Amino acid sequence: MTDTLNIDQNHIWHPYSSFESQNLIFEVESASGVRIKLSDGRELIDGMASWWSVIHGYNNPELNQAAFDQIQKMSHVMFGGLTHEPAANLTKKLVELTPDPLTKVFLSDSGSVSVEVALKMAVQYWQSQGKGHKNKMLSFMHGYHGDTFGAMSVTDPINGMHHLFSESMTKQFFAPAPPAGFSRTISDDDLAPVEIILEKHHQEIAGLIIEPIVQGAGGMRFYAPEYLRKLRKLCDQYNVLLILDEIATGFGRSGELFAANHADISPDIMTLGKNLTGGYMSLAATLCTDRVARGICEGEAGVFMHGPTFMGNPLACAVANKSLELLIRNDWRVQVSQIERTLKKELALASELESVTEVRVQGAIGVIEMKQPVNMNQIQQALVQHGIWLRPFGKLIYMMPPYVITETDLIKLCTTTVNVIKEMAVS
Repeated sequence: MTDTLNIDQNHIWHPYSSFESQNLIFEVESASGVRIKLSDGRELIDGMASWWSVIHGYNNPELNQAAFDQIQKMSHVMFGGLTHEPAANLTKKLVELTPDPLTKVFLSDSGSVSVEVALKMAVQYWQSQGKGHKNKMLSFMHGYHGDTFGAMSVTDPINGMHHLFSESMTKQFFAPAPPAGFSRTISDDDLAPVEIILEKHHQEIAGLIIEPIVQGAGGMRFYAPEYLRKLRKLCDQYNVLLILDEIATGFGRSGELFAANHADISPDIMTLGKNLTGGYMSLAATLCTDRVARGICEGEAGVFMHGPTFMGNPLACAVANKSLELLIRNDWRVQVSQIERTLKKELALASELESVTEVRVQGAIGVIEMKQPVNMNQIQQALVQHGIWLRPFGKLIYMMPPYVITETDLIKLCTTTVNVIKEMAVS
């Protein structure tokens, strides 16, 4: 065991891990393109894009240069009373790229914080309008919005990861998960449970929050754009702000630049993260309309009551600007379409396996849902031995590769995964 692994085993707490059981940990020496190099010399094709964020690959020369150039000027400066070109350019780009009429941008330092900001925006908006009783949220089963307390409160309270904290969190309203299936025809009956909650409790509800089209960590579920369009109408009808959490879906992952575009709608508030810097560092954004921004500033405080220390970090903003430039220049739509075609073709073989419930693909997201939960250490060891990196959870073996992955590497990623599932079924 290396010194790093020894220190790790004794002192480092990894995400959703325990010191009471042996978690399989691999030491990384470097990463380049779509490959992660381990300290023992093995190289792995990364099918996770480091939790869906490294869309341009690791060690990208242009992103490296953007960070280098900015750090020569300043790595950070407080955002209270000061501004700078990287933040100005980034907010301008975000306003141009996101659906109208999102025009105001609040920069923060992580996806969970961007959700906290969105929830606070919704609550403060109604408080500023003299409707402080509208302070609850409506969310959905199988939804996931982050690990901080506000974000946890709108994450699935039963099937999600945070039920242990239920007595410590704000009690929110929850509707059934959207019916599965991107191509499904949506009836009024599908929206009836949502409308019943809104009709009965709209005087208490400040905002409705949902992951558009793709429910991510809550089950990698895909649903129809028509469901989203009907939600937009219900929010307008019952005077509730619509919050779209695009942290996982934003910047092309679902097959549109933003998943809201599938439904041709715009929210009142939108959260962004993950892909924003191409996975180089933590940065997130919460966008809102002029209506929401003005409404907040008309209230008692006269300002929006939030301000992270690293808000608008120049280094992160500079890299994000270059990442967005690469996204457009590299033609993300072509990249994602090619990945989608290959995922559909190569993962289809898994649907024939007895141990598999379903295979589904949306944009650059491929999901193999098993009939039984996977043994995490067992399957991850097998995948690594075959030269690929995935991070399954529950019954789901899924992949969200970098957009720059070659077809050859993607085919290997898919076929190896299917073969490992076959091997484990007979072992």
